[in-house]
Amino acid sequence: MALPRITSPHATGSNRTQRVMLLVLAATLPGVIVLTWLYGAGTLINLCWASAVALGFEALLLKVRQRPVQFFLRDGSALVTAVLLALALPPYSPWWLTLIATGSAIVFGKQLYGGLGQNPFNPAMIGYVVVLVSFPVEMTTWPVPHGVGLGSGLQHILGITALPDGWSQATALDVMKLNRSLTVEELWANSAFGHFGGIGSEVVNLAFLAGGLFLLHKRLFSWHAPVGMLAALALMSLVFWNGSGSDSNGSPLFHLLSGATMLGAFFIVTDPVSGATSTLGRLIFGAGVGILVYVIRAWGGYPDGVAFAVLLMNLAAPTIDYYTRPRTYGHRKAERGFKLGE
Repeated sequence: MALPRITSPHATGSNRTQRVMLLVLAATLPGVIVLTWLYGAGTLINLCWASAVALGFEALLLKVRQRPVQFFLRDGSALVTAVLLALALPPYSPWWLTLIATGSAIVFGKQLYGGLGQNPFNPAMIGYVVVLVSFPVEMTTWPVPHGVGLGSGLQHILGITALPDGWSQATALDVMKLNRSLTVEELWANSAFGHFGGIGSEVVNLAFLAGGLFLLHKRLFSWHAPVGMLAALALMSLVFWNGSGSDSNGSPLFHLLSGATMLGAFFIVTDPVSGATSTLGRLIFGAGVGILVYVIRAWGGYPDGVAFAVLLMNLAAPTIDYYTRPRTYGHRKAERGFKLGE
């Protein structure tokens, strides 16, 4: 008797993938709106340029690899990579910075490994780390909220002029890391700080939190990885929180609402391809990211460690899955070692 040929549950075609990607894009809208309100058209320009570059590189490499271009472009994965990367870049980033970041994400983070579903690392974080390591000044200088006009912003993007000193500033994480003399209360008088996690940053993080909760409601992913990351980050910052003195590393609320915390928790660590797949594995994966984020922020060389933490845990994901894979029903756990002759 011939057995019926039935595809596995996850292989439901490009329509399923496209729907998931569209929901992810929809969930980024609160963050896009807040960033646009704070920084004007800079975020929208980043999004448009990164999307065009991502689709261009994707089409070119699919053509080189002799794959159906339209079929794979329609799944929306390249567009999601571009959007997440563009949201992580500073508004009004120079055109070449966005080009390098997006091109690296598609080429080295995705197509080099065979395309969607085969990449061991998160593509957006690959692109982000490439430009962060190569161009740290451009990547850690953000415009002052409501302070950059479209004309001067376009000139900065095209490389005609740099943003004036009064229109650019270090982030709150930069200020906290470099501070050696001022108390936290004195730092809060700095224009980079808001109420909890830096002016603008705290509102943006709340916006991405809202988008993440929407995805959680739609059951696009389980709660384990985001909760693991946020809980570990909060616990680490609580354990090593040394008050409000000049050597303070920041409170738990500061770390939860600063940098790319919520973007990373709900849009990056939930990647089903490059992260752990088992339930316990996702919890461990997220917790590992949260711990590494704090370690890099507090004692590392970069102000925000989300991208590095994610990539390091991507390396550990296969090992995490190996040790947390659920036991098959009716089978014993695999024994360590074996007897001679077996």
